Amino acid sequence: MGVKLGEIVPKEEISWDLLKGKTLAVDASNVFYQFVSSIRQPDGTPLSDSRGRVTSHLVGLFSRIPNLIGKGIKLCFVFDGKAPELKKRERERRHTLKVRAAEKYEEAKEREDIEAMGKYARQVSMINSDMIEEAKELIKALGIPVVQAPSEAEAQAAYMCRKKDVWAVASQDYDALLHRAPRVVMNLTLSQRKRLPSGGYVKVTPELVEFNKLLDKLEITDDQLIVLAILVGTDYNVKGVKGIGPKKALQLVQSGKSFDEIFSSLDVKFDWKEIFDLFKNMAVTDDYKIEFGDIDEQKIKEILVEEHDFSKERVESTLKKLKEYMNPEQTGLNKWF
Repeated sequence: MGVKLGEIVPKEEISWDLLKGKTLAVDASNVFYQFVSSIRQPDGTPLSDSRGRVTSHLVGLFSRIPNLIGKGIKLCFVFDGKAPELKKRERERRHTLKVRAAEKYEEAKEREDIEAMGKYARQVSMINSDMIEEAKELIKALGIPVVQAPSEAEAQAAYMCRKKDVWAVASQDYDALLHRAPRVVMNLTLSQRKRLPSGGYVKVTPELVEFNKLLDKLEITDDQLIVLAILVGTDYNVKGVKGIGPKKALQLVQSGKSFDEIFSSLDVKFDWKEIFDLFKNMAVTDDYKIEFGDIDEQKIKEILVEEHDFSKERVESTLKKLKEYMNPEQTGLNKWF
């Protein structure tokens, strides 16, 4: 879900050239859900192979990764580990919503209501362990490093960014900022043009959020940012405090009151201190290496063509483009930049 802070977070539109040569840590699950929810058939069902297995995430990875590599960007994918106990309730809530959406999808299907089918099908988007494992295989076959977080991927990615092992975290939500990521790049893996509800398209460009600039703009500390997010709602206390949006939450943390005073004055139905401590002490690891390897063409074809019915011609065409980004003597992604 991600914390809803968009209306108060200052974002800077940046050029693709600014990202050239820089390594970005990608929140893998954030990207996969994005692909599975957006890359679909007209009736809303995800793309799948001849055996009914979802391939939208693989389509997204194999189209967007080469595109970004072509722009000179180096990627590192960070995967979620064990979810905190507090997140289990949110997962149960999401599962209930997906079950209801699946029922409504079937009803829309009986009515042959394509628009409604598309709406509810997107709400049923799910990522299972098999999809995650095959995505890891494809990413590694592209020569791109994979990092396994002990807990939340955005916390690990933020930690890597603070250590300067990566330049920024790439994500479509703001959670990495709660883990003090120095920089977050948004819109990185989106299609470079977005269809408008009224018809037509609008250009999508990367946006940069810088942690220190955010705190300076809002005139708050990093701890106050976490409390602000808890008031609005996080994955550990969905919907936050009733009636409190980002602007009201900002006023509260700027009021000069202690955190205890703020929460004791509100109708709070969760343990804010437990959530605060979780953000402050999320498990991370130093057990990772950011090393770029060679492209394993055979493995890529095995995953996409042999296993999931991708067009051999289209796969080979994309692989050819990847080779064109390299000098004839070069074979590894380390030498691309």
